[in-house]
Amino acid sequence: MKAEPVVVERIFNVPVQKVWEALTDNAKMKQWYFDFEEFRPEVGFEFRFYGGTEENKYLHICKITEVVPFKKLTHSWRYDGYPGDSFVTFELFPEGDKTRLRLTHTGLETFPSLSDFARTNFEMGWNHIIGKSLPEYLEKV
Repeated sequence: MKAEPVVVERIFNVPVQKVWEALTDNAKMKQWYFDFEEFRPEVGFEFRFYGGTEENKYLHICKITEVVPFKKLTHSWRYDGYPGDSFVTFELFPEGDKTRLRLTHTGLETFPSLSDFARTNFEMGWNHIIGKSLPEYLEKV
């Protein structure tokens, strides 16, 4: 796999504060993202969740590595029992009363060459999450 990150950018018709809350408030995240038992936007906080296909569920283990309130949130992303470490970064840019969000997922090339870890799966997943789930949530709040 190439060492190129997956990058997804979208503009939302809401201010930065609303997008930041959607990214960092666990009750809000459950409505559009993943169902974490607990989540805190604090460096060093570790959170876990299951994801994957019906046939293959994977325990994701993530740790917050950087927090710049209302601007940037980065966490590691790895799979229990598999080699590889990656990082997911959400960056927020105010554009008047709108917000541009850039998601960057780096390190995908460190994962095993399994079809479930294919780059195209991450591209489809992040495009769905950032391009469909998050805007649908933001339209309701």
